[in-house]
Amino acid sequence: MSARTLPLLFLNLGGEMLYILDQRLRAQSIPGEKARKVMNDIITTMFNKKFMEELFKPQELYSKKALRTVYDRLAHASIMRLNQASMDKLYDLMTMAFKYQVLLCPRPKDILLVTFNHLDAIKDFICDAPGILNQVDETFRQLIETYGCLSAGEFQLIRQTLLIFFQDMHIRVSIFLKDKVQNSNGRFVLPISGPVPWGTEVPGLIRMFNCNGDEVKRTEFTTGGNYVTPQREGSFELYGDRVLKLGTNINHLKYITDNYELSVPLTVHKCVSSYCCSLQENIVPNPLAKEELNFLARLLGGMEVKKPGGSETGFRLNLFTTDEEEEQAALTRPEELSYKVVNIEATEEPARRAELERILGDLEVAEPCAESCGKGEDLLALMDGL
Repeated sequence: MSARTLPLLFLNLGGEMLYILDQRLRAQSIPGEKARKVMNDIITTMFNKKFMEELFKPQELYSKKALRTVYDRLAHASIMRLNQASMDKLYDLMTMAFKYQVLLCPRPKDILLVTFNHLDAIKDFICDAPGILNQVDETFRQLIETYGCLSAGEFQLIRQTLLIFFQDMHIRVSIFLKDKVQNSNGRFVLPISGPVPWGTEVPGLIRMFNCNGDEVKRTEFTTGGNYVTPQREGSFELYGDRVLKLGTNINHLKYITDNYELSVPLTVHKCVSSYCCSLQENIVPNPLAKEELNFLARLLGGMEVKKPGGSETGFRLNLFTTDEEEEQAALTRPEELSYKVVNIEATEEPARRAELERILGDLEVAEPCAESCGKGEDLLALMDGL
């Protein structure tokens, strides 16, 4: 597992979230001024300096539940509100879109280009807000400084870590199914044609060498796909042509959001259920539990949920076509896909303390009494310092 994966996961999922929210704000005919405020507030919170400092510290990935809690808080960083069903749909679409992009990357290093594409598009959302642009540019520089010197092997480890995170997520999206890039079991179909990774050759030729390193024979073979050599490598600088289109604000995003299908095949239901049972039966202490709690506290402590004030009125965004469809989705969502996100109110000390204690309880970690007592004291100290 790579300790450098979290920033890439967070920024790419955040980029997908902003694409979807932008599309739904337009679809619901939200006034331009309100829509811009929502996007600006979310992006400002997302690229908060203190938040980014915590994010870029080398650390293991945390649970889906912990990250989902962060995105729930992020989506409500402005005057917009989402019901649980819409938030579930938003998170499902974000994760499936980025999972597909990771799978399609020609080489592991191209995940960084996907991240740059997301940030380039985010800058377009805030082109009239220079202060927020500076925040995004600073994150750009952190990405270049952190990942620019990594080897191919380190990027491969990052890719493996991302795929491990996504491996049990098989939400079916109708547009993916219609385009035959996703099977009925929710797994993606990878193409066998297209551009090969930069720096490699089109397959179809086998070269044989002698002990002196001299080529002595060539044999051609049929590949079964139509491969092409990329014309140039994408730019890894602050500005430039990324060449790779993965991670851009695709025009058919509307159809992805409108053709979302929440369904999981029976085999996946069984897999998830057995996995959950094995977790409950496992009494081995989880060494990441306490650190995950600290991580949540640090991140959420820097994310302020704005409440409408004065003449400013909030509004509810629906990611479904109708309210009835949203209500039905909430009733029919499989239990194993429920993240049971808890809401941490950072402005009220008693509520904040209670919610963090609930998170600690949800971690279901069996520990010796002495360690548990120590953890409780650390928790209280942590909450007092938020």
